Amino acid sequence: MKIAMIGTGYVGLVSGVCFSDFGHDVICVDRDAAKIARLRQGQVPIYEPGLDDLMARNVEAGRLSFSTDLAAAVDGASAVFIAVGTPSRRGDGHADLTYVMAAAEEIATALAGYTVVVTKSTVPVGTNRKVRQVIAKANPDAEFDVASNPEFLREGAAIDDFMRPDRIVVGTQNERATEVMNDIYRPLYLRDFPILTTDLESAEMIKYAANAFLATKITFINEIAALCERTGANVKLVSQGMGLDGRIGNKFLHAGPGFGGSCFPKDTRALTRIGQEFGVPMQITETVIKVNEEARRRMVDKVMDMLDGQVTGKTIAVLGVTFKPNTDDMREAPSLTVVPALIGAGAKVRVVDPQGRREGIDLLPGVQWFDDVYKAARQADAVVILTEWNEFRALDLSRMAKQMAFPALADLRNIYSAQDAERAGFARYVSVGRADYGDTP
Repeated sequence: MKIAMIGTGYVGLVSGVCFSDFGHDVICVDRDAAKIARLRQGQVPIYEPGLDDLMARNVEAGRLSFSTDLAAAVDGASAVFIAVGTPSRRGDGHADLTYVMAAAEEIATALAGYTVVVTKSTVPVGTNRKVRQVIAKANPDAEFDVASNPEFLREGAAIDDFMRPDRIVVGTQNERATEVMNDIYRPLYLRDFPILTTDLESAEMIKYAANAFLATKITFINEIAALCERTGANVKLVSQGMGLDGRIGNKFLHAGPGFGGSCFPKDTRALTRIGQEFGVPMQITETVIKVNEEARRRMVDKVMDMLDGQVTGKTIAVLGVTFKPNTDDMREAPSLTVVPALIGAGAKVRVVDPQGRREGIDLLPGVQWFDDVYKAARQADAVVILTEWNEFRALDLSRMAKQMAFPALADLRNIYSAQDAERAGFARYVSVGRADYGDTP
């Protein structure tokens, strides 16, 4: 089956590569000629483990190609996926559908023969019906259907999520479009991965509801962590006790500096706007957004308090600035709140991140970049763990403490314990939702 994937961002590129690995003939399209040129040379513009090898294998097999020519890619395709960005619109937080509608209009002029136009971008409820109207207006003779196929890919584990999904959600209007979508996902259906077929609106809503619920779990445990710090409880044990309940589960119950990335912040804001438009305020989601912002500011306070409220002239080594490990994505990362706040308070900040430097150079002006954790910590007044990269999970804490000007550790991902830090020689240690310690000034 021939598939055209419009957009070679994170979702479009991963989806296109994986569809080609299913055996489909996939053309990934983007207006950015420089990006297409890099892709044709085998250069992957994002960091996603395993994607470069999978892409190379399918290009070599002749199933995957890249182009700036949308019309040629759409011509003869059984399905055309729209996977362009839907960033938060300035001023109101609503999803900006400019790129989606532009793609739909351009697709319309290129349609020839029956085609299913599939929206993979995260879009507000009702968008697919608008896409249908745009295409019908631009090309009244077009024979097509629209479908909603939201993605549920975790950055850093996207290939596994695509190949072994919890579920595939497909919203369609008729059996013909459903059959095309079933053919596309047949390799997963044959391996008994569930395909949930719904109407268009339900498919659109599932994506927002799922992300808002996961964001709520993260925010809830962060709020509980703040209470644990006041009461003497241990949030890691509280999370474990909660997670053992099958109705709750243990995922997304890890206290830390709050959620970030390309999905949760954008989608929670968009969901609140959808609720406002339909007269059904999303009060829980609105509170989640507020509490998440407060959690980030609380991390700044933790570091400041650890250093007696005075960081002017002090050197702080920050480990990890991407919003999560195994990605180079800096969008809405907690580091974008914490690091500028420390610099603004007069600190000298050093940064170590396995993949964050490419985006971080522009987003975090004024920091020094290091490749080695121990060099970054040398003569530093504090070390702050912001992202739980595997490289930071087995540090030689004793070595680190001995070479610091003042051994203080802010473990904002709860990787280590207070006992680990104390044995290593740290004079002060703070974490999230657990007991801290420190010498008396």
